[in-house]
Amino acid sequence: MNRNVYIRRAKFFFAGLLAAFLLASCGSVFLTGRKQLMLVSDQEVLALSLQQYRSFMDSAEVVVNTADAEMINRIGRSIAESVENFMTFNGRAHELENIDWEFSLVKDNSVNAFAMPGGKVVVFTGMLPVAESEAHLAVVIAHEIAHVIAKHSTERISQQIALQFGGEIAGGLLASSSETKRSIATTVFGLGAQLGVMMPYARKQEYEADELGLLFMAMGGYHPQEAAAFWTKMSAAGGTAIPEFLSTHPTDAKRIAKIQQKMPDALYYYKGPGIINRTTAPIVKDTKVL
Repeated sequence: MNRNVYIRRAKFFFAGLLAAFLLASCGSVFLTGRKQLMLVSDQEVLALSLQQYRSFMDSAEVVVNTADAEMINRIGRSIAESVENFMTFNGRAHELENIDWEFSLVKDNSVNAFAMPGGKVVVFTGMLPVAESEAHLAVVIAHEIAHVIAKHSTERISQQIALQFGGEIAGGLLASSSETKRSIATTVFGLGAQLGVMMPYARKQEYEADELGLLFMAMGGYHPQEAAAFWTKMSAAGGTAIPEFLSTHPTDAKRIAKIQQKMPDALYYYKGPGIINRTTAPIVKDTKVL
């Protein structure tokens, strides 16, 4: 056989093998239906992230037994409960198996918040005077809960593996490379070198967290229109001191417009102020990623 023909056929074979592997490694986001590349399991990501999270919390000044700390926990629990009820009714309870929600307030002047796999949500005290109201804090927390539910961290780690190793993943060469995965996870979570600053999500993931967060806060008893007001306020934050939350959560007119576009769906799930939506209503038919 001609050598060039052999090489060409080999390339097609391995390309097909890689495509089949990636197809088998796909998941989909709850509600939006967007396809995701998932090369690591929930258990692996949880193990990799939990160590980073615990290390951060051990060194952080966690605020407890205050009205603000209790408010953060109350908001988070209300939204998480409504989301879990909704997912369970819609046949996605298995996606909640590795989630043990924690909602913490950490003393730091940074205007920031972040979430880790397994349901670990942290809000910095610097966010309190900026968010101003409980409803605006609900926007932030629902957005972070959305990142957890959508498994964006798992997706980012998978994307980094695919970028760094390409065709090697098709041959299963990374199956036993825990050190490789740990190194990539450390880069993604990044909680060691920079306090609570994780590698930024892709723009599509941010938009997706906006959408899901909008629906989730409505389910938790917070008026979804508060989301548009909050992001409008954040987008107006100018000058040289741009809040850390904006550096990893870009805000612009397009983003706010997308939120308004999704408002009718969110209002469908909103039952009134402080009322947790425990409805068994099915997913809104036209709920899709923006």
